[in-house]
Amino acid sequence: MAMSTDEKLNIIIDAQNKAQKAFDDLNEQLNKAEKQYSSLGDRVEAVGKKMQSVGKGMSMAVTLPIIALGVAAANSLIRIEQLGAQTEAVLKSTGGAANVTKKQLDAMSQNLEKVTGAEAESVTQGQNMLLTFTNVKNGVKKGDKIFDQATKTMLDMGTAMNGGVVPAGEQLKGTAIQLGKALNDPIKGITALSKVGVSFTEDQKKQIKTMVDAGDTMGAQKIILAELNKEFGGSAEAFGATTAGKVAKLKNNFGNVTEELAANFLPT
Repeated sequence: MAMSTDEKLNIIIDAQNKAQKAFDDLNEQLNKAEKQYSSLGDRVEAVGKKMQSVGKGMSMAVTLPIIALGVAAANSLIRIEQLGAQTEAVLKSTGGAANVTKKQLDAMSQNLEKVTGAEAESVTQGQNMLLTFTNVKNGVKKGDKIFDQATKTMLDMGTAMNGGVVPAGEQLKGTAIQLGKALNDPIKGITALSKVGVSFTEDQKKQIKTMVDAGDTMGAQKIILAELNKEFGGSAEAFGATTAGKVAKLKNNFGNVTEELAANFLPT
């Protein structure tokens, strides 16, 4: 017997409701899990120390499988160490031109990881490239934190140009180079940015040239960052609020936990 139009409509509505409920349940579980892993991360150091003391009494038959399971975490620690060494090297070679410390850079990358889902190590890789452009620096006043603003803009710009997904590794590094060049030499920079779709009005171009000619590079940089923020601002955080972003955050949190455990356990 053929179904009536109303019966077909009811089936479609019921299917849509069930699909929506499933999606809502998934979001709820992701939110709970995200909080759980964040809380777990706060306790990892203490747990790691306990594992270290336990490990001293284990036989090789027990410790070798544990070490094998920790290879991925150990590789992550190696990458973190390499990136950290590069940060220290570029801070030294540029004479600290950006007016930021390694501690501040680490805190910035960790905070951005929490809200955007971008891996902190990828953010650090981008920051290391931004540091090479010595005109990109933080001033004393709150509104003059050009390097800090550039780091956030790097993520927003990269996300918007990557189809709404936060970029990682080499891709974010490429965005950092593109942005760093634009801010380091604002007059040439606006031309380069225009080629990738960033629009500047004639008034903005005149303002930038006037400021650079007067020695106010920071003023010109603010105009560029304001335009980039108008076009791309909030893109990275928007990804962090999506289901894919929440999954990325969970993955990052779990990675941080295993890295902490490996850091405490490896000496044993």
